[in-house]
Amino acid sequence: MIVVAHLSDLHLGAHVDKAVAGIVAEVASFNPDLTVVSGDHTMRARPREFDQAAALIGDLPGPLLVVAGNHDLPLVSPQRLLNPYGRYRSWLGRHDRVVRLPGLTALGLHSMPRWRWKAGRVGAAQTDEIRRVFGGAPADDVRLLALHHPPEARSFAGSRRLLAALTATGTDLVLAGHTHVPEVHRWAGGPLVVTAGTATSHRVRRVPRSWSLLRISAEAVEVHERFEDPDGSWFTGRVVRF
Repeated sequence: MIVVAHLSDLHLGAHVDKAVAGIVAEVASFNPDLTVVSGDHTMRARPREFDQAAALIGDLPGPLLVVAGNHDLPLVSPQRLLNPYGRYRSWLGRHDRVVRLPGLTALGLHSMPRWRWKAGRVGAAQTDEIRRVFGGAPADDVRLLALHHPPEARSFAGSRRLLAALTATGTDLVLAGHTHVPEVHRWAGGPLVVTAGTATSHRVRRVPRSWSLLRISAEAVEVHERFEDPDGSWFTGRVVRF
């Protein structure tokens, strides 16, 4: 059994203090083998927000796989043109890597070029990386890709290229965020796409703050969607099994 904690859209700077205070213990209680945080760690990519995000993410149980979201690039600043990933790299870039565990190969992919504010994109260099990393993984490994934007969205540039690379390499799971609504579905008969909600911000959409717990075995993938009660405790709202 491989246990993966999947958080997204922390939006430090637009956060709820109680949710921030409780999320680390909540996630740690499940003793995950890997914690994935799929972007939008800050609200406006300000230094103080990155300070808060780095402190919170650094307290989560490791190993960690962290990718940037559209809110992690400065919005109205020369830095968006000159050094768009500079602040993200300084505070969180050390978690941006390939993670290899017994039975699991996980890859983080940036889907947020500086010129696409919300929609997301994957280019040829990134799909080449997918083929290299997952193509070289042990045959029996679970292959997990993390990025910020749900890749099957119409506005996502390069979705056909990405799906071809994932299909060719037998990728099992794609973890994303961005929508603030937890979802689980199969993409075009290929990888399972797990979208996490917002774990700590007040920017909820239709559902409470949430995160997703994945239990991966040879028989199935179970996704437990964990929701926050008004009193700050957490409960499993739905379990999806594939």
